[in-house]
Amino acid sequence: MAGWTTLKNLVKEEIRQRKEEGCNVKGYDERFETLGEDKQQLMAFYNELSSLEISKDFPFYEPIELEDIRKTRIDGPRKLNIVESEEMLKDRFNGAWLGRSIGCALGKPIECGHYMAGSGGRPGWKNVELWFKGANAWPISNYVPAHSTAEEEFGLDTIGWSNASLLENIKFMQTDDDIRYTVLGLKLLEEKGIDWDSWDLGKFWHENLPYQMVCTAEAQAYLNFTEVTVNYGQIKPENSKADIAWVRSYLNPYREWIGAYIRVDGYAYGAAGNPELAAKLAYNDASFSHVKNGVYGAMFFSAVISAAFVEKDIDKLIEIGLSEIPNNCRLYHDLRKAIAIGKEATDQLQLAERIYEAFKHYDPVHTNNNAALCVASIVFANGDFEKAITTSVMGWDTDCNGATVGSIMGAFVGAKNIPEKWSKPLNDTLYSAIPGFHPIAISECAQRSYNVFNKIRNL
Repeated sequence: MAGWTTLKNLVKEEIRQRKEEGCNVKGYDERFETLGEDKQQLMAFYNELSSLEISKDFPFYEPIELEDIRKTRIDGPRKLNIVESEEMLKDRFNGAWLGRSIGCALGKPIECGHYMAGSGGRPGWKNVELWFKGANAWPISNYVPAHSTAEEEFGLDTIGWSNASLLENIKFMQTDDDIRYTVLGLKLLEEKGIDWDSWDLGKFWHENLPYQMVCTAEAQAYLNFTEVTVNYGQIKPENSKADIAWVRSYLNPYREWIGAYIRVDGYAYGAAGNPELAAKLAYNDASFSHVKNGVYGAMFFSAVISAAFVEKDIDKLIEIGLSEIPNNCRLYHDLRKAIAIGKEATDQLQLAERIYEAFKHYDPVHTNNNAALCVASIVFANGDFEKAITTSVMGWDTDCNGATVGSIMGAFVGAKNIPEKWSKPLNDTLYSAIPGFHPIAISECAQRSYNVFNKIRNL
């Protein structure tokens, strides 16, 4: 049962994951190179990796259970007082959905190896610069141009299946996992409210999300869940908690990658102004497929998005997010570095280079480096929607970061303050590939999130 990729590739990735979690994996890379394709050998090697203990000198404390996470938090406001009028608040919901769509569409055509992992000896952020400069579109001030002199000069290109998101073509928000999960978050809250856990999420995914639409950690957890559940019925076994612990970990070396934090926006909108609740809902979702920093990233951004509907100070906004995750996890310390880089940067390129150099040891799709770029972009932009989203797509997981930063900044400034050159091309339309939301007006999604919010805040 391999799932996202071959068994051999999953085992190879597990070596790196165990090292990042604090285990001593000395010699494992060399041993792996001697392995063939035999499943028994690979699984024996994998089981040995899985049984490794975290080194005693590992300097971080990274609990898995929500109660333990909450014991390690710094002080912070757990719920904010909403005083704005209904009209102003609705504008923030529109801004959040619109901003997420804009940021995702901006980053979507460049979500490929050139810009994520780099090429030609250049880091990804440099290739982003080269593409836009080659199109006479630097600094970034609009969607990705279809053509650039960087095609011939540096061998760069855009993703063919994202042509509908290019500057010359864009007429709607093209289907994307960053949008599907936001829609699913809204749908889950509409159907179940806030009374659900990771097991319920797994059933919800099996009912609403086709397997071919999930990637990396989500694909592995989705597949693993089929081993502990049945196709029909909602019967939850007594050992569901232990089952989910296996689901999120087994043959899943992607359990600290970015996938969990791109799934939280729908929950954060429903819990607007209530960052602690937003973080809890994010935890329930993320812990289906992720652990540790993968979960913390989801909790952090869910709290930040929730607070962005109310808090108007960028520094305080980021602190609210940090107050919902362990204060001695890798992500917490990485985000503190990112804040400093965002404050010190004098331009986008300097920021991109410093963030890259500080966090290039992570996979391009890891939670920590991408979260660091998002936070640095928000701090650097200091309330400027365009500056924030255009900085956030400077490498690594471009569409995910654009979507997350767009969501935060959209809620922060409101739809009326998003420049029309960004909003108008989408024609208030998104395609999610989720039945009932394909297509749908972005403004309708915002209204439905607002309706969910009103139900939740009155509980």
